Amino acid sequence: MTCHVSVPQYRQAVSPRPVYLHEQNKQRTFLAFGFGAGNGASGSGPMPGVAAPSTPGSVQQPGRRDSHININVAPTAHDMSDTPEIRKYKKRFSSEILCASLWGVNLLIGTEAGLMLLDRSGVGKVYQLISRRRFQQMEVLSDQNILVTISGKKNRVRVYYLSWLKAKILRTDAQVERRNGWINVGDLNGAVHFKIVKYERIKFLVIALRDSIEIYAWAPKPYLKFMAFKSFAELTQRPLLVDLTVEEGSRLKVVYGSSQGFHAIDVDSGELYDIYRPKHIQGGISPHTIVTMPNSNGLQLLICYDNEGVYVNTYGKMTKNMMLQWGEMPTSVAFIGTGQIMGWGNKAIEIRSVETGHLDGVFMHKKAQKLKFLCERNDK
Repeated sequence: MTCHVSVPQYRQAVSPRPVYLHEQNKQRTFLAFGFGAGNGASGSGPMPGVAAPSTPGSVQQPGRRDSHININVAPTAHDMSDTPEIRKYKKRFSSEILCASLWGVNLLIGTEAGLMLLDRSGVGKVYQLISRRRFQQMEVLSDQNILVTISGKKNRVRVYYLSWLKAKILRTDAQVERRNGWINVGDLNGAVHFKIVKYERIKFLVIALRDSIEIYAWAPKPYLKFMAFKSFAELTQRPLLVDLTVEEGSRLKVVYGSSQGFHAIDVDSGELYDIYRPKHIQGGISPHTIVTMPNSNGLQLLICYDNEGVYVNTYGKMTKNMMLQWGEMPTSVAFIGTGQIMGWGNKAIEIRSVETGHLDGVFMHKKAQKLKFLCERNDK
């Protein structure tokens, strides 16, 4: 559970000394940005798209006996009201939560031991879909009828068909259930992170491996699978986080984060160069996210690492003489479609303007808690 506090109160809570910034007169509540808790909250626990860490040895709590099953896995239009409802569900899992992805109104949850679906259209019933497989990262592509994952002991990139998963939930088509409901992407082992980027009508899958980056493109009928497009091997800086930007609507550029900084690869020429290395930090960094700035033709980035964020362009030039500074070290960072960036720390959730880095709103936790995973879809 969280409570809203004013911006100066939060600074005082997380700073060893007073911090005076010129945006103090721009205090805004979460309500003004659509983050207020609306009516209809049920129970307590994480927000939609948020999976809280599990307790080792804990067991799943069963739903109420009188609950009726109403699975809705069709994507729905996002509610444009100013203050959307926030529903909270609290569930304990027997293995650690590693990732999650929204599928329609429901939430697919990946753990150390399998894949589950949290039915958000009812009372929060959990369905086991796949067992005895570790899910590290995943993303739903409803239009392609697929769930892209990094999963298994070898960290393979594996694609599951949503129609097959749906049949396993509803138990209405035994023939579909018996089919092989997945396919591996290439013969890739040791995947670290992937990002799916749409360019015109093409969906690219960019995959970071231990010392290389692979790009695949989705091939429509009759293939209906990801096919190899580009490969960049023997990288001296091992990728931990990867993204793909489209410069001025035509040039593709891979941007990735490593423990040394952030780097770029021109997809056409294969040229590799640094775009930012923090010189003021001794040792390695932990990259959080790469945000392509709105209305910048894919040329300007906000790159977040540790408790900082820096504004650079895709050629490594600083675009703003300022640094985004989180009040505390976030454990998870996500860009949200309202032109803001959300960071979850042990003490609070911070909402900051992606353009200026100014603190727009904050939720203090009643007690320190670490978020395991944060995901965003359709401004949710």
